[in-house]
Amino acid sequence: MAMYQRRFASSIHAVRRSLERRLQKLEDRLRRPQPEAVADLSRLDEIDELPEDEVARLEEEVEQASLPSERQAIQREIEELRVLVQKARALEEREMSSKLAKLREVLADQNIFGDPKTKLLIFTEFKETLDYLVATLQGWGLRVTQIHGGMKIGDRDTPGTRLYAEREFREEAQVLVATEAAGEGINLQFCWLMVNFDIPWNPMRLEQRMGRIHRYGQERDCLIFNFVAANTREGQVLERLLERLREIRRELGSDQVFDVVGEIVPANYLERLFRELYAGRMTQQAVLDRVIRDFDRERFARICQSTLEGLAKKDLNLSAILGRTAEAKERRLVPEVVEEFFLQAAPVAGIPTPRGRNGVYAVGRIPRHLQWVGERLEPRFGPLGREYRRITFDKRRLAEDPTLEWVTPGHPLFEAVREEVWEKVQADLRRGAVFYDLNRAAPSRLEVYSASIADGHGNTLHRQLFVVEVADSGEMRLRQPTVFLDLIPAEAKITANPPITPDRGEVERFLQERGLQPFLQKVQQERQKELDTIARHVEVSLLTLIDRQQRQVMELLQRKEQGEDVALALGEAERRLDELNARLERRRQEIQRERQLAIADLTHIGSALVLPHPERENFAPMVRNEEVERIAMEEAMRYERERGWIPEDVSGEDRGFDILSRHPESGSVRFIEVKGRAGVGPVVLTRNEYKTAERLRSDYWLYVVFDCATTPRLLPIQDPVRLGWEPIVRIEYYQLLPEQLEGGA
Repeated sequence: MAMYQRRFASSIHAVRRSLERRLQKLEDRLRRPQPEAVADLSRLDEIDELPEDEVARLEEEVEQASLPSERQAIQREIEELRVLVQKARALEEREMSSKLAKLREVLADQNIFGDPKTKLLIFTEFKETLDYLVATLQGWGLRVTQIHGGMKIGDRDTPGTRLYAEREFREEAQVLVATEAAGEGINLQFCWLMVNFDIPWNPMRLEQRMGRIHRYGQERDCLIFNFVAANTREGQVLERLLERLREIRRELGSDQVFDVVGEIVPANYLERLFRELYAGRMTQQAVLDRVIRDFDRERFARICQSTLEGLAKKDLNLSAILGRTAEAKERRLVPEVVEEFFLQAAPVAGIPTPRGRNGVYAVGRIPRHLQWVGERLEPRFGPLGREYRRITFDKRRLAEDPTLEWVTPGHPLFEAVREEVWEKVQADLRRGAVFYDLNRAAPSRLEVYSASIADGHGNTLHRQLFVVEVADSGEMRLRQPTVFLDLIPAEAKITANPPITPDRGEVERFLQERGLQPFLQKVQQERQKELDTIARHVEVSLLTLIDRQQRQVMELLQRKEQGEDVALALGEAERRLDELNARLERRRQEIQRERQLAIADLTHIGSALVLPHPERENFAPMVRNEEVERIAMEEAMRYERERGWIPEDVSGEDRGFDILSRHPESGSVRFIEVKGRAGVGPVVLTRNEYKTAERLRSDYWLYVVFDCATTPRLLPIQDPVRLGWEPIVRIEYYQLLPEQLEGGA
């Protein structure tokens, strides 16, 4: 009864097809008598947590077991079913579906018929309703695709698969009709309009459906319509449930209600209530009262409180937040950087240089060898397509054209190219390279390593590059990987090989002491604070749930003592209590292992020999004068402090700027490059400095200090890239004359 009621609430078509199948089975049984089938009814308790194909198999077993075996009973039911099927057909032919009429009204209101770029996602629980909707929408003149449990995951280039339908929806179709098979693993952030044509009995599935469009990359507010057939018993209960959630949301003032509903209500909660209702063991009013009682505002408030305050308010560290904000600004990958890398790397990986304009490119078919790389990376980044027609590296372009493919780190195309290039350069890395440095008077060697930090589960938390510079004297110091941005590749063959042959063991001991241990300590401090907060949240939330469940068990035990038959409910409540206790203990052990951090997979990547630039004397004005730069730095630091800012000298860290300055009240950050001149003369930026300024734009400042030998005069310039810098190609420095600086300040 519950199975047919769900289909009836979904669509007349769905229940008609279900009744026709049952009629066919009974007619077959009448012609060929069969023994009674037996089904494991206990599995119905978990039906709303099963995958779509398993649900179909379970429902088939249960329906088969429900068929009568006596001939007279079969004949009676056949007559009843024929009448019901005929009524359903008549209703369909007259198109008497209030939900269908409402759907057309919503489509008209949202201008679906007038604007083919507006995408619509429709969810239904049943394949029969999906078929009905696809045919109807196509009849309305819309281009429609579909995803259901009978389709394989597949890939974006194989018709009839889920990922192909996702691509078709993005590039061509206007409407996607889907069952729960699209509830997870499909990314549809280019769509902002969704209709739940029927409501799942598991509230968590409603959240999963929303998550297909309400996710990272979504540019619009999402608009979601929930359709409920209010003239059915199921519909009235669902309507009351949704209204109750809306009431609690209004009272608490937080959308967090929908995130924690799974902690409050078991997945099979509604399934069990409806079966009690259809079996006559509960009245409809009793079910409605139960929804009000179980969806208690205070329970939601306690869980939301522990989730929101436990993770945010209790450990609010303003200085740490400001520091991370500055770090995020400095390290963010702007679209131009991603685009530059990809366009240079694509030919190395075997893809012809992508053609395009205005930031939109055509890649074309992906070479077979790169498809093999994509298959290897698929578990991490998803399937690589066989062809990419129109891609962009700038997310802002998606607002103009949501059908573009946004390629960025983490996208399967980007990662396949990066992996292929990385594999191709291994031999070059082992051979090493030779560079020139304009500011270097003696040769040195750069040893490049990578290392990661893993927890007790073996999960990699952080991975970082380290560079150790070894001077010809044997002295070692740590450098940032960005040091390579200021070096010039030596084009001519170098015959002389300076005797800098550092002992690998000594270099790694130095790196362990000066680089890896501080790295580990920093991560440990951050990790411990984070896990302390998570541990408190786990204790508060799970102990709250355990306390509630214990009270429910006690209530059922009292009812049992009073003679009520609550064996089924009591068993379920005790099972849930055991599950919560086990979950608490499991999370405690997991958190303890997550606290155990260690340095993992230290790997030597390659070496580089750095020589003084052979034309160093010809570029004397550009060579760094340490005394002049010291005076300029002192002047810049003094200037910042007088303005009420807090400057930090980072000039020795190869970060593309010299001072990181923070405002103590507003949290604003300035990335300041300081250039000193003894008198007045041209100013040059290295490639690292120029690229950093290009990336940070208005957050980047150039402080030029003229007349350092007499009376220093500081000239602050915001976003210096906007000025007309002239690249000096041989060494790739960028030059600006004094009068240009004065005019741009």
